[in-house]
Amino acid sequence: MILNGKAWKFKDNVNTDEIIAAKYLDTTDPLDLGRHCMETISPDFLKKAQKGDIIVAGNNFGCGSSREHAPISIKGCGVSCVIAKSFARIFFRNSINTGLPILESKDAPDSISEGDEIEIDLEKGRIKNLTKNTVYSSQPFPKFMQDIVKEGGWLSYLKSNENKK
Repeated sequence: MILNGKAWKFKDNVNTDEIIAAKYLDTTDPLDLGRHCMETISPDFLKKAQKGDIIVAGNNFGCGSSREHAPISIKGCGVSCVIAKSFARIFFRNSINTGLPILESKDAPDSISEGDEIEIDLEKGRIKNLTKNTVYSSQPFPKFMQDIVKEGGWLSYLKSNENKK
């Protein structure tokens, strides 16, 4: 799976309350949550971001509470992937469970600038900055995790495999 989009930069330790504020947790609808994604730390993010764009962040992205609302809101606003130096463990798991592709890269986040055009090959774990013509590596997900993401999340994956029996 190849993803393309513009990079939107965020800091280290972006927590789940900054991704989606607690006052919006009365729904699990992706579009409703997506309308408020990142608004507490970047009020203009949703006015500028386009479908398919990519969040690029530092260390410990998604720290804080264990709510699945955070990756759901990211998907709901149209972001196709998150690249970070590292992810909070529960956010990593929730992202896969909800079908949000994420990649860890120690080098890419420091050299990617906001607005750079990025191409991601999820199967190879390759991150290409088309603006700067640089390539970075990330550990690709194992095939079964790639399949979960392709199906849109864990529940969709289970239903799809159940129907194949």
